Amino acid sequence: MTDTHFKDHFSTGSASYAAHRPTYPLQLVDELARISPSTQLALDCGCGTGQLSVLLAERFARVVATDASAAQIEQAQPRQGVTYRTALAEDSGLPDASVDLVTVAQAAHWLDLDKFYGEVRRIARPDAAIALITYGVLHVEGEIDELVQHFYYKVIGPYWPAERRHVEEGYRGLDFPFQERAFPALEIEVSWKLADLFGYMTTWSAVKAATKALGTNPLVSFEAQLREQWGNAEEPKRVTWPLSLRVGNVAITTE
Repeated sequence: MTDTHFKDHFSTGSASYAAHRPTYPLQLVDELARISPSTQLALDCGCGTGQLSVLLAERFARVVATDASAAQIEQAQPRQGVTYRTALAEDSGLPDASVDLVTVAQAAHWLDLDKFYGEVRRIARPDAAIALITYGVLHVEGEIDELVQHFYYKVIGPYWPAERRHVEEGYRGLDFPFQERAFPALEIEVSWKLADLFGYMTTWSAVKAATKALGTNPLVSFEAQLREQWGNAEEPKRVTWPLSLRVGNVAITTE
């Protein structure tokens, strides 16, 4: 029987996650397709509501997107060529030697990496690509960024799960037992109104944890500060996240 236990910080509020999480640049998918042995099948593990999965379908004939949270899968973006499944990353259910690319976006720090890497080796075609992808702490243009950074690190900083440090470190501390490759510097960039930024912040697990611990949502008072400093709430501002990747190819050995 498959072990279905996993650290679930995101099933609650899956609709908000789908609505407010940023999307990845298409250049990321172009580069991943370039280093894959073919573009027949990509597996997107820990897919959430499909932010990366739908982009992979722009370059891969088939995309299987899995997440351990059924609630996340229920909110996933439909897209031709993408098949969503509720499954652990460590137990994909795919055939041996069938996959050209395995991605884990913003989720590798939740996995049992030893088991996951074993699954990757099982399903990977020779020279298949693997990418652990994470975006770091957001930055907002102008003076408002100082306010956002203070809220992230000081106000809700103590309430982030311990695994969050891997995101802040760009996954450099994670084990990655594959032939690693250099990758172009990339970032996520959006133009957001105040409501977009606030909606994104409601998806943070640390906000949920702080609300439970304190008995009050820290975003309530923070929203007032945001509104005062933002100015016209309908005027968009540039928001960016640096992308960090551990990318490599899976060498298949036969004994």
